[in-house]
Amino acid sequence: MTTENTLAQWLEDEQKILAGMPNGRSIGLLDKSKTATMTGMEVMQAVMRGDLPNGPMAATCGYLIVALEPGQATLQGNPTESVMNVQGSVHGGWFASILDGAVGNAIHTMLPAGTGYTTLDLSVKMTRAIVPAPGMRVRAIGKIIQVGRQVATAEGRIVGPDGKLYAHATTTCLILSHAKNKL
Repeated sequence: MTTENTLAQWLEDEQKILAGMPNGRSIGLLDKSKTATMTGMEVMQAVMRGDLPNGPMAATCGYLIVALEPGQATLQGNPTESVMNVQGSVHGGWFASILDGAVGNAIHTMLPAGTGYTTLDLSVKMTRAIVPAPGMRVRAIGKIIQVGRQVATAEGRIVGPDGKLYAHATTTCLILSHAKNKL
């Protein structure tokens, strides 16, 4: 598949997801009273459908969930001029944000009901610059490495429709019980 065909497919995937959200794209915070009995995968699927809100950072940085599997989450990002650094390329914070979302969501898909997570550590390595362009998209793919009772690890990659690697990351997350924590 050519880069143009892949990008066209990615844009089509994005439009299908946005069109399938009954109330439009919902942005906000999760209500733990509504999600307490849902598994992490059920929560993530509800966010992807728009039944539950996606975090405000997703709207700020211009990304959304486009695919979920147990232990894997794919976010699609549209880096625009609003996330550029003074050098004219995408700011490293944007790379970190979309990767943190992908690896965290991958971990979330594996969590039992009544639990959540918080990032303890995130290590990001940028391998090439992203210069925003109209219609541009990249994907951040997060995959779990290990999920335990209290700690989980995952890795992620940002790739373009041409298959080029833009960044990679690893994370360690703390697993939290909603009953014992405010998160």
